[in-house]
Amino acid sequence: MRYVMRSVRADEWPLVRQLRLEALQDPVAPVAFLDSYEAAVARPDAFWQDRTATAAAAEGGDVRQFVAESPEGEWAGTVTVLVERPEDDVRFGEAPEVVQGHLVGVFVQPRVRGSGVADALFRAAVDWCWSLSAPRLERVRLYVHEDNPRAAAFYRRFGFVPSGQRMAVPGDAGAWELEYVMEREQG
Repeated sequence: MRYVMRSVRADEWPLVRQLRLEALQDPVAPVAFLDSYEAAVARPDAFWQDRTATAAAAEGGDVRQFVAESPEGEWAGTVTVLVERPEDDVRFGEAPEVVQGHLVGVFVQPRVRGSGVADALFRAAVDWCWSLSAPRLERVRLYVHEDNPRAAAFYRRFGFVPSGQRMAVPGDAGAWELEYVMEREQG
């Protein structure tokens, strides 16, 4: 695998937009994202510029987006980390009891699935979480739709474990998002 895992830069908003639109066209998108292609494609450039600038913020920011970039400059995948504090407004799920990272927006191009790109993206995101000292993150979490077993299997293999918490999928009261967590190793 010759991909480099790195944070997005603010001027890369067209690439952020393009990769998100590709993700929302993936067959698993309806159970992987709380967004639709139709809604995303209609958003103005200013939305994507702001989103990318926020995700490219300097060290210590509350959002960081990572991408897997080929030597040719093509993006093969992404994951975003949201830093959550107990006193923050809840973005998704239950309010955290400790400061934590929340992984969202996970997508890997079908052509590179199974090649190690997802592992490398997750390693970059989790390592970034553990590198923060202010705030110090005590755990990392993510949610996976109950009908997305491929993603759930990857998360377990990577070291995430089901917490037992679940929440109804917004707009589909009959479906559930399951929380998976990784605790900071003590020591």
